[in-house]
Amino acid sequence: MAGSEYLYQRETFAGGNSRLARFLARPILKFVHREVAGSVLLLLATAAALIWANSPGSDTYFNFWHNHIDITIGSFQLHPLTFVEFVNDALMALFFFVVGLEIKRELVTGYLASVRAATLPAIAAIGGMVVPALLYFMANPSGDAASGWGIPMATDIAFAVGVVALLGSRIPPMLKLFLLTLAIVDDIGAIAVIAIFYTSDLNLKWLLFAVALLVVIRLLTVMRVWALEIYWVIGLVAWYATLESGVHATIAGVALGLLTPARPLLGRGQAQDVVDHLPERPSIEQVHQASFLVQESVPMTERLETLFHPFTAFLIVPLFALANAGVPLSGDAISDAAGSPVTWGVVAGLVVGKPVGITLFTWVATRFGFNLPEGMNWPQFIGMGFAAGIGFTVSIFITGLAFDDGGITDLAKIGILFASACAGIAALVVLALSGKAGDHPGEAPLGMISDRSAPPESAAADS
Repeated sequence: MAGSEYLYQRETFAGGNSRLARFLARPILKFVHREVAGSVLLLLATAAALIWANSPGSDTYFNFWHNHIDITIGSFQLHPLTFVEFVNDALMALFFFVVGLEIKRELVTGYLASVRAATLPAIAAIGGMVVPALLYFMANPSGDAASGWGIPMATDIAFAVGVVALLGSRIPPMLKLFLLTLAIVDDIGAIAVIAIFYTSDLNLKWLLFAVALLVVIRLLTVMRVWALEIYWVIGLVAWYATLESGVHATIAGVALGLLTPARPLLGRGQAQDVVDHLPERPSIEQVHQASFLVQESVPMTERLETLFHPFTAFLIVPLFALANAGVPLSGDAISDAAGSPVTWGVVAGLVVGKPVGITLFTWVATRFGFNLPEGMNWPQFIGMGFAAGIGFTVSIFITGLAFDDGGITDLAKIGILFASACAGIAALVVLALSGKAGDHPGEAPLGMISDRSAPPESAAADS
């Protein structure tokens, strides 16, 4: 049965007529599968962080997240982490693992697999990274603040897609697909920036060990080793080696995602044969074997995305926001931000640089023979550019890497919060004015295209 419809059948609890099913289970399941669900939780977590950090008990917020986690095994002590570092270095590695899975899927079987189709979104994404970085650097050409040029390059796809989804049939489905593809290329750029420019104190021995473990994983996939437990163990050690190497540990998550097979090990025809040859009363061993073989007709990338999407979208990313978005918003703090080139560099990059860069680079590309996706017009394209200016999650993540000074970090975070709000409002206004309700009623619903705020639909390709 396609999508999540099986969750609402009479045979399941959620499909029943009990009060809990009708008033709790079904509404929760429907919310989880809506594209705006992740954005709503992220917004609530951000609000909670701001309220907590500006409450009379604000000391408890900062003290809590800076508690240490120390684990010692015999005489060997694991890398010590504070609570906020555990969220940023460990849990966010899983978020970036899912990003790596998405990139791999798109490169092998998705929109990025077609060079012609992927070129225009890639050009737009480059514009959406270069122009914001330049605007920030113009405002902060020297000193410690100059290292924050990577902050306005990022797009928060959960928020961006949530804004687009709110407008329903006013928006052509190709706009969302273009935005998602642009965001994937944007992610590749952000990952490269983190790996190359925000790495310090490199330990070559640990780095070579991490690379060796990734090579082992690649060899195991080539040898068609199917035991997932082996990969989990090696992947965990590779993450730790990357953490010790000085390269940010989330890069290990991306690398593991890119190494995950994006094509099924069995074709659908083979899987169907397995089911057809089951006896009328199969034994438990035969059922287990058939189940194992049938699931191998779905690419591992899609299976892991489906498994981890709810965990990352509804737990890890909101927890990241709760741990990192708590910025003091006293009168003095807001006054300092209003006069800070760091804050205004971030705002200019996200609110102005993103739509200008995306639109300008795309317009130049159309002069060389490229065409806007079918059903899209330039006002809608500009509105999409504003949506891409919602930089929240990855922008805050890069802020933590760019600055050692807590004062500069807070100024940048205030800029991110203000800029993301402005970009989101501008996107809603421009997109609402550029289309009418019901303009695209007969086209595929936006929910048919997966994003990070809702579990992806399985659509495996034959091997």
